[in-house]
Amino acid sequence: MDRTLPPALAALDAAPIGDMFKGFPPGAAALPLGQIGKQGWNLLKGDLPFPVAVLRTSAIDHNSRWMDRFRKEQSVDLCPHGKTTMSPHLFQRQLADGAWGITVANANQLRIARAYGVNRVVMANQLIDAKGAGYVLAELKRDPNFDFYCLVDSVAGVEFLAAAAKAAGAGRPLQVLLEGGIAGGRTGCRTLEQAEAVAAAIRSAGPLLALRGVEGFEGIIDAATPDDRASQVRLFLDFLGAIARRGIDQGWFAEGEIIVTAGGSAEFDLVTEAWRNGDFQKPIRIVLRSGCYLTHDSGMYESRFHDIAARAIASDDLVANGPRHALEVWALVQSTPEPGLALVTIGKRDVGFDSGLPIPIAFSAKGSTAVQPLPDGYEVMKLNDQHGYLKCPAKSPLQVGDRVAFGVSHPCTTFDRWQLIYLVDDAYNVTGAIRTFF
Repeated sequence: MDRTLPPALAALDAAPIGDMFKGFPPGAAALPLGQIGKQGWNLLKGDLPFPVAVLRTSAIDHNSRWMDRFRKEQSVDLCPHGKTTMSPHLFQRQLADGAWGITVANANQLRIARAYGVNRVVMANQLIDAKGAGYVLAELKRDPNFDFYCLVDSVAGVEFLAAAAKAAGAGRPLQVLLEGGIAGGRTGCRTLEQAEAVAAAIRSAGPLLALRGVEGFEGIIDAATPDDRASQVRLFLDFLGAIARRGIDQGWFAEGEIIVTAGGSAEFDLVTEAWRNGDFQKPIRIVLRSGCYLTHDSGMYESRFHDIAARAIASDDLVANGPRHALEVWALVQSTPEPGLALVTIGKRDVGFDSGLPIPIAFSAKGSTAVQPLPDGYEVMKLNDQHGYLKCPAKSPLQVGDRVAFGVSHPCTTFDRWQLIYLVDDAYNVTGAIRTFF
């Protein structure tokens, strides 16, 4: 990450980090964030406390190149979801590597993105909070370079936004995307007729509001098999495409480019397949919002990438050299109280468990700097707040004091447990650190 930083990020690098941050050595003198990578620390040499969260920079570099190649190959844009990491340094990395903008889910996340220089933001959510809407509209008035989009799926939502925009007097329209949804799902118009009614309300609210495109999120769709899930996702994407086509046919959209956006981190290939040659009669900008590609994971998204590979929508080279897990949480073996069980120093306060328990992937014996993969037979069975129950084979070499690396499933809910995460090379030398803002 040797890049020239915007002033706000430079100030963040100059901010002190001390042992009030989990993962910083207890009793060590506080350091500027940007100086952490210059201390000569190494995870395997006892320089850091455990548990500790790290990002492997070789994997981040690979994943960033991978997604950049994918988006260029498929002729789409990327507006990654910032809620995954809530890290201004990683936002900047994504933008520098070609992202069209950054996605957020609420006004607080938007505030962080704006504070650190992000000018184009998609709020992939309804802007229905008065304080949040006031902040957005004040920013639109203050900064002519602020390019903002939010979602709307009801006439009531349109009326709220129009009233807020009129009161704020931003001097330019608030740009909205018409959200499509699925029966039994979360927000979004369920039918073309609902979408048409919302579009009519937006037209009536002009010039306070401007309809700029169509949005949906396929990531909540689940099914018994990958093929069934892919079929349901394709049906939903066809519905979003139908909203966009009707809007083009009936003149719903404001002047300028038309944005059609979906694509979480699991089925983004299906989005490109559905819309790249979608016969929209007008040019559209296809925007993916995948947030987890940069760090990937060792569980859910690793499994979903096997589905992407099997569909073979991307080129063979991309499929063969897919994303790699970057996020690891390291813990100590603190007890081996009975055969086949090791207690480790990670728990619910340290690692996500909403989409599967952490995955034991490697270990390093106490006093060694060698890292060895863990074979089959190791499994986290349960988590307490600060303890992990690691099932081990009968002849496991793990002993008290050994270090164990865990991969995660769904990185979002591990990032939010750490304000300080170290960047490490493949020898686990600390090369830098990032702050998160949850």
